[in-house]
Amino acid sequence: MESLGVYLKSRRDRVTPAEIGLRTYGTSRRVPGLRREELAQLAGVSAGYYTRLEQGLAETASRQVLDALARALRLDDVETGHLHNLARQSALPKLSDPGPEDPHPRVLALLENLGEAVPALVFGRRGDVLAWNHAGHALMAGHLGFDAPSDPERRPSLPHMFFLDPLTRDLHRNRAELARIHVAYLRLTAGRYPTDSRLAGLIGELSMRSDEFATLWATGDVADCTVGTMHLRHPTVGAVSVDYQVWLQPDSPDHRLEIYTPKDPGSADAVKILTQFDR
Repeated sequence: MESLGVYLKSRRDRVTPAEIGLRTYGTSRRVPGLRREELAQLAGVSAGYYTRLEQGLAETASRQVLDALARALRLDDVETGHLHNLARQSALPKLSDPGPEDPHPRVLALLENLGEAVPALVFGRRGDVLAWNHAGHALMAGHLGFDAPSDPERRPSLPHMFFLDPLTRDLHRNRAELARIHVAYLRLTAGRYPTDSRLAGLIGELSMRSDEFATLWATGDVADCTVGTMHLRHPTVGAVSVDYQVWLQPDSPDHRLEIYTPKDPGSADAVKILTQFDR
């Protein structure tokens, strides 16, 4: 997974002195971003303490110190939350298998009541597809069996499909943008669930088998994934563009109901055709 020190260094490397108004007087620099002592000064902590924190030698970091570091590093709310999640972890968290996930009945009822006019999928914490309607299945993974989510051992994994399945790779026209989002959200999830062995296994497999994933993972970026646009190159109906939005579930906060709304009349017609083929 990831340690607090690794994340701090990746964010420190990202911020240049010029961005925060530090004068360097033309001196040569051996680091791409801020030096440790510069960040420590900006955050109001000693350079020695910050060095121990980044090296994993400091036992604790208070909320005030973490918030000060977040401000100095210009982290947004999601990145700051990730920083706090990492600070709460032990240096070597013991992994455990949380077992398969089950969608809450109320989520399934909501999915059913949406009908087939709008494609929709229910995702678990690791991006496993827990349920989908026919429109969502036809739009995103028509090459897989419709009943695949019902079997925990055969459930499609969206991150796995996105980076390792050739058909899914070819589906996305704005692939580069979506790849960054997928990896940044998976890192955010890893910070929330550092002991999830299935999540650790997924990240390890993707890092080993996908150079694209490994390169993006190395950036250290984190982001939530709640709204956006997908431009698809569907093998059956051609070009389709949809806006996606996520509905979080209070009864099961790990699970996300993702809705896909066609952006134009042509995309709406394409979704109708796909739904008819899928049933």
